Amino acid sequence: MRDTLFLPPLIAILLLSLAGCASRGELDDEAIARIPDAVPKVEPLAKSGNPESYVVFGRRYFTQKSARGHVERGLASWYGRPFHGRRTSSGETYDMYAMSAAHKTLPLPTYARVTNLENGRRVVVRINDRGPFHDGRVIDLSYTAAVKLGMKRQGTARVEVQAIDPRRRFWSFLPFLADHSEAESDTGRPTRAAASLQN
Repeated sequence: MRDTLFLPPLIAILLLSLAGCASRGELDDEAIARIPDAVPKVEPLAKSGNPESYVVFGRRYFTQKSARGHVERGLASWYGRPFHGRRTSSGETYDMYAMSAAHKTLPLPTYARVTNLENGRRVVVRINDRGPFHDGRVIDLSYTAAVKLGMKRQGTARVEVQAIDPRRRFWSFLPFLADHSEAESDTGRPTRAAASLQN
């Protein structure tokens, strides 16, 4: 009987504690830094979010048949708590602490390496949503991806988005190869790393 009487106040305290944690919001940057990047793997296309084309704000977008070879530069933005727990275009639940992103035309899901051109930081994300529908913006990152790229405070950053083909065994070496793809020797000829990319 004593335990029974004590249980409701204990539950109330626990609930208040959890509510406090939720109201405090985001994990600190140190905790987020320990969240690993997305790990590319072969996946089927999502059952939703991959129409041949779709219209947003009067503009029609055409979904790419393949992400292979996709590289683009532009502004990245990020979206966080107001969308946390909502459904994404692929039908999955948006998690602001996951390494995910939104893109207007790449197939869902697509894995991509995103490089912050302003500070050199890189992350790998899994694209499972559509957006951002703002002129000049090429990708919308999760809160965690934005923190790891060092762009949380300013809200946007110039980035390069490079699609990853998980079927390639050495996709993890892509940043190294990209850094050397245009390198030349003293003779003006491409280096071995650059030449290997051209073959």
